[in-house]
Amino acid sequence: MNSLVSIITPSYNSSKFIMECIASVFSQTYTNWEMIIVDDCSKDNSKKIIKELAVKDKRIKPIFLEKNVGAAKARNVAIRQAKGKYVAFLDSDDLWNPKKLEKQLSFMCENDIAFSYTNYQFMSENGANLSNIILAPKKMTYDSYLKNTIIGCLTVIVDREKSGEFEMPNIRSSHDMALWLLIMKRGFYAYGLDENLARYRIVSTSNTASKWHAAKDVWKVYRHVEKLSFTYSAWCFFWYAFNALKKRI
Repeated sequence: MNSLVSIITPSYNSSKFIMECIASVFSQTYTNWEMIIVDDCSKDNSKKIIKELAVKDKRIKPIFLEKNVGAAKARNVAIRQAKGKYVAFLDSDDLWNPKKLEKQLSFMCENDIAFSYTNYQFMSENGANLSNIILAPKKMTYDSYLKNTIIGCLTVIVDREKSGEFEMPNIRSSHDMALWLLIMKRGFYAYGLDENLARYRIVSTSNTASKWHAAKDVWKVYRHVEKLSFTYSAWCFFWYAFNALKKRI
């Protein structure tokens, strides 16, 4: 097992966290990776930091956009450039455990899996671990995922040779949700590795307004992307809200 992993990292005004994020990739025990960082026209010092680190390690492959396009399009720019058999996702303020790639790829190879995810833990903006650990169900189907969007984007790895090519739908948030559903509709299940291998940062910009926008985008996925009936969408949304609340308790 030595296939290339393409790590997809959108970045926007991430100078506070991007160095630590990249350091967590440098620390991986599995070393055959490329990290495609798409800077979405940042206004802070992000570009300088990314350029400096890219000079030190050619596995860092930066792309600097001339105008802001949003996270979905930024991820798709990276996906189109990705050369790996595997595609993994890591946002610029999140972190990986050093054995994340090694353990998850072994899990996928040993079980002939196309789409996997892991447990992950919340951390505060300053990097302190919080008590919330999101446990990965052993298996998610299309229908079960509609009701429980528990798959953390920062934990996902997809084998593109099995899944086929893909891009994220261009919506403000929940584009990762829409992509997981797309892959599942192709006949693949998502399988969870019961190990805590990533850390998700809760930042101060995660306010009530953005959560409301995220909830509206989940509804758009149900109605406009998946084209579910109003009644079934409402049923799924009830369980989505219930499970989302449980994640924060």
